[in-house]
Amino acid sequence: MRRLSLATLGSVPRDIAQPAFDIRTLPVGIVHLGIGAFHRAHMAAYSQDALALEKGSWGVCGVSLRSADIRDRLTPQDGLYTLVVRGRDAETLSIIGTVREVLFAPENPAHVLARIADPAIKIVSLTVTEKGYCHDPATGALREDDAGIVHDLQHAAAPKTAIGMLVRGLQARCQADAGPVTVLCCDNLPHNGRTVRGVVMRFAELVEADLASWIEANVAFPSTMVDRIVPATTAADREAVAKRLGLEDASPVVAEPFRQWVIEDRFAAGRPCWERVGAEFVADVGPYEDMKLRLLNGSHSAMAYLGYLASYEFIWQVIADKAFDGYVARLMEEASTTLALPAGVDVARYRRELIERFANPALGHRCRQIAMDGSQKLPQRLLGTIRDRLKRGASIDALGLAVAAWIRYVRGVDEKGAAYEVQDPLAARLRPLAVGYASEAVDRVLSVTEVFGNDLPGNGTFRATLVTWLEKLDREGAQQTVEFACASRVAETT
Repeated sequence: MRRLSLATLGSVPRDIAQPAFDIRTLPVGIVHLGIGAFHRAHMAAYSQDALALEKGSWGVCGVSLRSADIRDRLTPQDGLYTLVVRGRDAETLSIIGTVREVLFAPENPAHVLARIADPAIKIVSLTVTEKGYCHDPATGALREDDAGIVHDLQHAAAPKTAIGMLVRGLQARCQADAGPVTVLCCDNLPHNGRTVRGVVMRFAELVEADLASWIEANVAFPSTMVDRIVPATTAADREAVAKRLGLEDASPVVAEPFRQWVIEDRFAAGRPCWERVGAEFVADVGPYEDMKLRLLNGSHSAMAYLGYLASYEFIWQVIADKAFDGYVARLMEEASTTLALPAGVDVARYRRELIERFANPALGHRCRQIAMDGSQKLPQRLLGTIRDRLKRGASIDALGLAVAAWIRYVRGVDEKGAAYEVQDPLAARLRPLAVGYASEAVDRVLSVTEVFGNDLPGNGTFRATLVTWLEKLDREGAQQTVEFACASRVAETT
């Protein structure tokens, strides 16, 4: 079967949408670090829609930091790929053409640095996951003792981390007098623009004071909130796309119909007209960010750990269980009380819409995928909410169960005694801490201050809640524990 590419694009069936601009002449104006499925289903799709309405130099140079796989899949296709939008009852396909170049950073870091330093580049965006920022999740500060950061401070020409690559690229831009640029974080970090600015500025200060001053004067760091469920692409997805296209696509992406992008309108050198295709530009992203992190992402993590322990593979299977549905409703009720809602937002409706999105059986969003890197996700998804509830003297039962489930999960052994890999940068450290009697395991895990900070380990209510739930998980298993949590909510509301 022939491969999707510029040469074969003309044979794509007419019912599959194609870019409404000349792909071959689209200049690159964005460097994107971490060109995974989410970027290609979210920002790249927004940019394609914007370019259909308003021309501009907004092609993307995608940079893979860890694997050559995406480069090797997309380059023979001239950067083209299929976006599959999969709802409950319908599916649409479109060919995305905004990615014009894909680089594998470890192979030629100088090429990436030169791209960032190119005056034609106006935006450097990132989706490198929470752990990619080499920061302390509890404080947001750069981890100066991180092995990658230590390496990047010593090897200016060959950085390994996203932060090292970004700052060394900005350093090259400064030296080339290439003009201002915007750094646009699209990851689930609290106040992500401010957080990224903080780690970038600290790294720059460790390099040289003049670089930090240049960044201060020439680089904007707007905060964003991004939302779209994008499960990992499977072999079955690729086979289905090939059947529809009549062409092989080695790297399609699958996403839900819903998408949202809220952005602070602070750009240093221009941007696509994303507001014309659904993005919302606001003065303060914080309320949107908190709502999404605490309701969607917090619920997702809770379902991932408890659902996996209860032997569910997919999120839609978890939420289809009435006990889990009731538990998630209880967790959202606790989280909702901590929110300063954006004007005009109906939080009850938002919660109902989340449940509908979780329940979409067409999306194979695996619990194991969401469960990855929990040590980096808990602070913004659950622990901030818990802190706010504790300050008010309010119950943290549902939230506490989610954290206890994470502790149970990082042991790496399921309820039948089968071992599984825990994908987390702190996995080797956490696993021995989480085993044993619940009270002892909780105390050991709470000693990991880069996750829990210095305040939560000493909070008696927090500790007691975790011990109670972990004991119940060990004694009765995840399914019965969730059924109890759901029944407790019913009793509270009747």
